[in-house]
Amino acid sequence: MASQLLSLLLLLAASSTILPVVSAAPCPPLKSPIPPSQDPWYTAPPSFASAAPGSVLRLRRAPGNLTAIYGSAAAYNILYRTTDSQYKPAWAVTTLFIPATNGTTTTTVRTSTPRRETVDVNKTACTASVSSSTAKLLSYQIPYDSADVDASPSYALYASTVQSANATYGPILSAGWFLNIPDYEGPLASFTAGVMSGHATIDSIRAVVSLLTTSDWLLGLPQCFEDVRYAMWGYSGGALASEWAAELQVQYAPELVFAGAALGGLTPNVTSVLETINGGLAAGLAPSSILGLTSQYPDVQELLLGRLKAAGPYNATGFLSARDMSLAQAEVAFAFHDIGAYFVDGLSDIITGPEVDRIIFSDGIMGYHGVPQMPLFAYKAIQDEISPVADTDKLVGEYCNMGANILYQRNTVGGHTAEATNGFQAALEWLTSVLEGTYAQEYNSTGCTVEQVTVRLNTSPIKF
Repeated sequence: MASQLLSLLLLLAASSTILPVVSAAPCPPLKSPIPPSQDPWYTAPPSFASAAPGSVLRLRRAPGNLTAIYGSAAAYNILYRTTDSQYKPAWAVTTLFIPATNGTTTTTVRTSTPRRETVDVNKTACTASVSSSTAKLLSYQIPYDSADVDASPSYALYASTVQSANATYGPILSAGWFLNIPDYEGPLASFTAGVMSGHATIDSIRAVVSLLTTSDWLLGLPQCFEDVRYAMWGYSGGALASEWAAELQVQYAPELVFAGAALGGLTPNVTSVLETINGGLAAGLAPSSILGLTSQYPDVQELLLGRLKAAGPYNATGFLSARDMSLAQAEVAFAFHDIGAYFVDGLSDIITGPEVDRIIFSDGIMGYHGVPQMPLFAYKAIQDEISPVADTDKLVGEYCNMGANILYQRNTVGGHTAEATNGFQAALEWLTSVLEGTYAQEYNSTGCTVEQVTVRLNTSPIKF
């Protein structure tokens, strides 16, 4: 048990640097952020459902010190229209960072920018010249992996250390790229709900692109951009949102042309993940996942929660406490737990039955909604102990058979947590090529390439 406790402490130490989280604010800016569950800004206007997906509904400068921490010229919270897992109108929030430099010159942001609680995108227009240059936008999906809306990036970013934030976001902003970080789980914190996460990611990009091309005055920019080149990046839970966005794009947003998507530590099958982590160090992901996915299906959630035990050491009260936990908190609370012990009939209550099968097939297994039309870079540790590498091998193979363009690197060392660091530089270099227009010169632009690599930058003893 002592060795297990040591492993858990090491994992939490690693998580604080490898899995950064996020935060948000109103108009005018607050001195400090308010949790989304308490902040009235996190509500959609009454008529939001009639707006098109990707429409900007509210806009404000992010409160507090985000600009100082991340070295950007400005940071904004954007509330926008999206679509939930049942294809009903929904909304979500994203945080947009304006780079302090466009790569060659300093970006000047007007501090007198009008601040709007609500925005009519149809009435916005460029007030200055339109730049002939192409803006570069990276949508970075953070793996916040929580069923608590107060763990959303727009709020949780404020809890990140300066060192970890600069290590992750510094290279992005210093390249002159705009940085988009969406709360892709939405207002219900629908962790692992793939369709919701994918839609919210896509629509955050739609919202930001519309602002960069039509609304210089709203962002305080000296000009609008004629064009925006955009790509996605995510690891683990962030890769879940990014991959779902990539496969949903062809049917949900056919007008978008992504430069590419980098997907690390993919989790293609939520049932497979649950069976793999149960009883282990990462068991805390399970309650958050179950609560998050079923938040999109109230009838199924009611059915599952009705199967929780009322008494005993593993009971409903303990299980439901995950609703108010961040990733790190759930890791501590549920480490080494048999999650099936919370249910009357064990794991079978969670992973079997027609109702559960329906939502897992439609919202929890990748590869059934479309073939990604953009180049993909997938990186995965062969010893990944959160999601078996065979699941990612299968997904990549299926996409390749259907004509996708993928570079897939399988790392022979490390596990899930280590690969976030081990694969970081390769992903950043690949993203640089797609955003800067050199992809065809540096990588195979057709077909698939599978590589066995050995990259050991993270020496953590924690395999996953």
